[in-house]
Amino acid sequence: MGHAGLILVTLSAMQFISIVDFMIVMPLGPLLLDTLGIDTLQYSWVVSAYTFAAGVAGIAAAPLLDRVGRRSAYITLSAGLLLGTLACGVATNYPQLVAARCLTGAFGGVLGGLSYAIVADVFPEERRGRATSVLMSAFAVASVLGVPIGIALGTRYGWRVPFLVLVALGLPLVGMAAWTMPPLTGHLGGTPRRPLAQLLDTLTRPSHLRAFTLTAILMFGAFSVIPYISAFYVSNAGVTEAQLPVVFVAGGLLTLVSTPLVGHLIDGCGALPVFRCVVSLAAVMTLVVTHLPAVGLTVAAPAAALMMASNAGRLVAVVAVVTASIEPRRRGGFMSVNSSVQHLASGLGTVCGGLILEGGAGEPLRHFGTVGILAVAVTLTSLWFVGRVRPVAAVPSA
Repeated sequence: MGHAGLILVTLSAMQFISIVDFMIVMPLGPLLLDTLGIDTLQYSWVVSAYTFAAGVAGIAAAPLLDRVGRRSAYITLSAGLLLGTLACGVATNYPQLVAARCLTGAFGGVLGGLSYAIVADVFPEERRGRATSVLMSAFAVASVLGVPIGIALGTRYGWRVPFLVLVALGLPLVGMAAWTMPPLTGHLGGTPRRPLAQLLDTLTRPSHLRAFTLTAILMFGAFSVIPYISAFYVSNAGVTEAQLPVVFVAGGLLTLVSTPLVGHLIDGCGALPVFRCVVSLAAVMTLVVTHLPAVGLTVAAPAAALMMASNAGRLVAVVAVVTASIEPRRRGGFMSVNSSVQHLASGLGTVCGGLILEGGAGEPLRHFGTVGILAVAVTLTSLWFVGRVRPVAAVPSA
């Protein structure tokens, strides 16, 4: 394994820690409700605190990330993520846990965007698709291994234990990053700009705006549906709560296989045609999943798995499209803001889906098909819009 490969392994392992940290509070919901004595509204803030903090922090960090070396920024953010995770593990009441989730989200949200910027800096464009797919495979591994193990640990030893285990796993990775990663200062140079001016430049540059819009379209379309699949499957599709882990493990396993394949196709065929293919497949599977009758696990699980795999594939493709359209010296700040756009668009999509849906809580979930149609209509606009996000060599200087 070459030096670049070691860097990619380090990035992927820390990405796994970050994703499990983000996801684990959702399946641990019943434990949190019971142990902390909170209601569902308070629990919703435990979940959303991470997302909102990540969105705000990404914008705040954008003017700073391109003013320092990538390694220094990465180590600082990784340490902050683990500090927030430790705070979750030692929290004793609801306010402490919400504050800890805000701290974790502030560092974790920015760290994800910086990881993609490092991949873009370390790997040339002809190898970037495969490298990005390896980094994004952390989500599949988290779904298959991290979350189920976290649930088992939380159920047996208490909800704080999964967070403490993540800290123990993450600490050696900070040292690994310091050892494997060069300073990565090639993006530095010229006269440093004031942070506010740099942030405004990141937010207003036409090539950036096109990339932000493409990201927002995809995340809105995906998250108007994804948060409600479990409730729909249990209430409408004939899947029991005990069978739900099978659905998500199946999706994670298929994603683990399909994500590297998408990366290879991007490197061989180009990001644009691959993006259009996987987005089209994701749209079809979204319609299938959101219109399922009571078919049971044997049909529902493969449908969800194909939807999850195609959604992951389009994220690999969009990252390849977007990073190729940004100048290397601006990539850190851009990816930080782009991470904020992902989180905020995801939240908006979730809220819009929730406003349309009715039922649940023991009765069938209604209008999920309508939500699916809305998600597909929004997502399909990306097939046209992606053509406006051009590689940096073809983008005139603004």
